[in-house]
Amino acid sequence: MSYAVLKTLHLLSVIVWIGGMVFAHFFLRPALAQFELPVRVRLMHGVLARFFAAVLVAAVLALATGTWMIGQVAKQTVQAGLAFKMPVEWMLMTALGVLMVLIFGHIRFVLYKRLNAAVMAQDWPAGGGVLVQIRRWVAVNLAIGVVIVVVTMVGLSL
Repeated sequence: MSYAVLKTLHLLSVIVWIGGMVFAHFFLRPALAQFELPVRVRLMHGVLARFFAAVLVAAVLALATGTWMIGQVAKQTVQAGLAFKMPVEWMLMTALGVLMVLIFGHIRFVLYKRLNAAVMAQDWPAGGGVLVQIRRWVAVNLAIGVVIVVVTMVGLSL
């Protein structure tokens, strides 16, 4: 697969993930404040089910394409008779990207599971509490994602 295709898939997956977090955190969540707790919890449960399915694909795609691109560059460098040294920005992007995936895993497979249980039990206060936890972790992941984008685009010489 060509580097340009890999990079495009990589960027599109990042856009879906970060863009979705921005939308949910800054636009959807505040707009839902006017509704009663049961409505908010049920609606966010449905929205998050769809969003988390998309993020799961985006996260796997981002990791796979990122790894593949690094591998291609390393292979070409070595084939040219040079030593491959991964740029610091790439190392940071990789480490923080893996951290984002781990945080997403916690949100999706631990916290969302609790949210699902609360919705099934119609325990709206518990569901609201889980949504607060999800919001906090999404904010952390969003901040990490923004750092990755800035470091990747601008470099570390800020």
